[in-house]
This record gives sequence, structure tokens and C-alpha cells, in this order.
Amino acid sequence: MTIRTGTGTGTANANGTKPATGAGAGAAEGVAAGAAAGAGAPAAPGVAAGAVLRRDALHGSLGSPAMGSINFLNEVMGRFPDAISFAPGAPHTSFFAEIDTARHTARYLRHLEEERGLGREQAERLLYQYGPSRGLINGLVADALRTDQGIDVPPESLVITVGCQEAMLLALRALVASPADLVAVVNPCFVGLSGAASVLGVDLVPVDDTEEDTGGTGGTEGGIDFAQLDEVCRAARRAGRRIRALYAAPDFSNPSGGFMSLEARHRLLAVAEREDFLVLEDNAYAFTAEQPGALPPLKALPGGERVVHLGTFAKVCMPGARVGYVVADQPVRDASGRTGLLADELATLKSMVTVNTSPLSQAVIGGILLEHGGSLASVVRAKAELYQRNLRLLLDALDRGLGPGTGAPAGVSWNRPRGGFFVRVRLPVAADERLLERSAREFGVLWTPMSHFYLGDGGDRELRLACSYLDPDTIEEGVVRLTRFLHAVCP
Repeated sequence: MTIRTGTGTGTANANGTKPATGAGAGAAEGVAAGAAAGAGAPAAPGVAAGAVLRRDALHGSLGSPAMGSINFLNEVMGRFPDAISFAPGAPHTSFFAEIDTARHTARYLRHLEEERGLGREQAERLLYQYGPSRGLINGLVADALRTDQGIDVPPESLVITVGCQEAMLLALRALVASPADLVAVVNPCFVGLSGAASVLGVDLVPVDDTEEDTGGTGGTEGGIDFAQLDEVCRAARRAGRRIRALYAAPDFSNPSGGFMSLEARHRLLAVAEREDFLVLEDNAYAFTAEQPGALPPLKALPGGERVVHLGTFAKVCMPGARVGYVVADQPVRDASGRTGLLADELATLKSMVTVNTSPLSQAVIGGILLEHGGSLASVVRAKAELYQRNLRLLLDALDRGLGPGTGAPAGVSWNRPRGGFFVRVRLPVAADERLLERSAREFGVLWTPMSHFYLGDGGDRELRLACSYLDPDTIEEGVVRLTRFLHAVCP
């Protein structure tokens, strides 16, 4: 069983435990040694001579690949501003014209006055003051989840978070209680999850994803290697450990665009029941599914009581609001016999992390929900159509430039997601950071190395293309540049 240790800088011992590192035991000696080593060295500009720290005396997660990947891509984009970038999975900027934060906030204030009976001054104070850690718009979000996704949970089972990223961090921190606890992840994995695990010192175990051509539908379905998942669970038990949770994005995952079939969803929930672990379901891209063709989230299926559902309003409303949520309706019983919800525990953790999610940001999202009758179905429809259009344009351009009969280099292939923001391309050469720099400098096109998303080895001959925030002409020209690049570097 392969385990990536929580710092992301080493491997586990034979018994599955982490070796001591400079970020834990011995860190104090590292600081002292750093002070001694730096005694005669010149200080960096603007830094006092006695304040120079050794990098290896800081927390080990700072050196993990997941932590550095986003900064690296931003740095490359900054150095090559004229390059067409397939790197960021950002929402399309055309939708920002629809946003009127003053109007949305006013609509939410009216809701507080009319539906909750607050005076104007009380309502405004609610937005200007610190707020409850659990959130303000829980009831509105619960109603939308029930209407749009079939997730029927009470408002108290939700915590409104600072983006989905905080939801991931809180869930990991609450569920991983001891060094014996492991979190399995579908590999490749979103760097936000693996990075949060690294910061928290949570050990991850990869379970490979799978791809299957759906034939006449012209798409690719993805899933989980269930045989490997079974072996991971057995290996954990042999090592005196346990799989506490599994992270998966069943709908058009970042980075691979994988889409889990209905059969695979039911099977995953059955394995979770048998092996007694929870599923952390990331639902960020489900709204981009073609209609008909959308499948219910894991949380809405039989067995969904084992699912902690993670969501965000970044893609469907406004990324700058930084509003996400976590549905955690699992009962928690304390030593006295009192029973609460996992959401209660997450809210307690949040009070020590971000205190509360910005009430003003929540008012904007709440106002958008209210303006659309408590459902986001009409909001996401136009957005889904644009993202589906961009995805079709990208796949068609790849077919014309690199498909059969084009004289494309041997060994270049890609999957065909039916939704989401991303396409996964396989190459006959290493798609590393050096090749990316050459791609940007000589050919004016950027992409993301897939190795950034893998736990351990893997993805070194794969790249990710994101098409969400690009316009049609830019997608077309970007693939033309990518085609020239691949002809130049592939044998």
C-alpha cells in the first residue's frame, strides 16, 4: 500500500507510520542550526540579520509539490503574458456582468426584514458584525440543494464555509483523529485536497481512477479501481490502521474530467458501508452535465448518509465571494450520550480557523438565490451551455489538429469528458515544468503538468487542458499552437 505522508515530503515506514522529520521532532534543533548557519551570512534585502530562517526548519508541507504547483503556474503565466493559457480552471468572465452586489445584498436584507421579522437596523447589523460560525444562509442553501439536487437535509446540517477549500480542511481535521487514520483519494487528485491534507499532516492513500469509452455516446466515463480500493482497505487493517474517508469528485473531476457511472456510485457507497468509511464528495462541476445525462449526487442516493457533501458557489455564482458549504448530517454522540451532528463539530473547528464566513459575501449569494426563487437551476443553465460549448470546441479542435489522419505524433491521445472544465492529454514524452516553459516561450501556449495532481509517481506524460474561461477564437488558436508544439517535441 502506497501512503503519502502528511507533510508530502516522504514515504511511510513499513508499519504505515510516518518517520520523524524536521517539521516535527527535531524542528527546534533545525531552528538553532539555522541561526548558527546564518550568523555570518548576509541577510536578504529588507530582512533583519537575525531573522533569517532555514526553509527546512519550517513545516514540511511547504515543500510538497501540491503546495507549489499553483504558484509555479501563476509565475509562468506572469512571465509569458501573451501566451494562450489552458492552465486556469476559472469561471468565464462574461458572467460577471450579471452580478450586482448592491442589488443582491438589498434583496437579502429585504428577506431578513420580511421573512425573519428583523428591523432594518438589525438586519444591517447582522451583515456588518461578526456572524455565527455555522453561517447565515443555511436555510436558503438547504432549500436549493433539495430543489436542484435532491439532497434533503435540514439547515442545521450545513456549515457555510470560505469556499470549498475550507470545507475540505474542516472535514479532514474533524475526521482524522489519530495517526492510524488514513484518507483514500481517487488518483489523480485535486491539489486543494492534497494540499490541505499536507498542511494538516493527514496521510493519504491513492486509489487509481479508471476510464472507459462509452462508445456511441462519444464520451468517456471514469470511476474507481475497486479492486485496488479493496486491497487498500485490507492493507490498512494489516498495518493496524484504517481508511477513515475517501475523497472523490464523481462529476467531471479536477483534473481528469472523470465522470462516475450510476453503477459505480452505488458500488462506492456499498464499499463505504462494508468498510465503514465516509465519502467526501466534491460537487463543484456537476452543474455542467449535459441534459439529459446528469446523475444524482452520491449524497442523494441510498447510502448517502455516509457522504459528507462539499460544494461551492464559485463556479455557479461568483468566485470572489468565496462562499462554499459542507453538508455533514452524520450523528455524533459524546461520552455523556448527547447526540449532535458532525456539522456542529465542523462549526466549532471553523470558529478557530476563519471565525465565520463573511456575512456580506453570504448576503450576495443569498440574494442571488432569492432572486431566482430559491433555485439555481436557471442560473446554471446558461453557464453550463457555455462550458459545454467550450468543451466541444476544444475536443473538435484537438480532433482536427491531432486526430486520426492528421499526421499527428504517435502516442498523443486524450479523454472525452461530457462536462466539466478539463481535458486530460497523454503524450509520448515527459510533460514536465521544463517542457511547459519551452511551450510558453517558443510556442505561446500554456497547460498544466498532470504530475502536479498525482500522489507519488504518475502523470509525468500527461497534461491538463482547461477551457472554461477562454473564448472560441482563443481555444482554436491555442490548439493550433499546441499542435505545432507537440509536432516539435514528440518523436
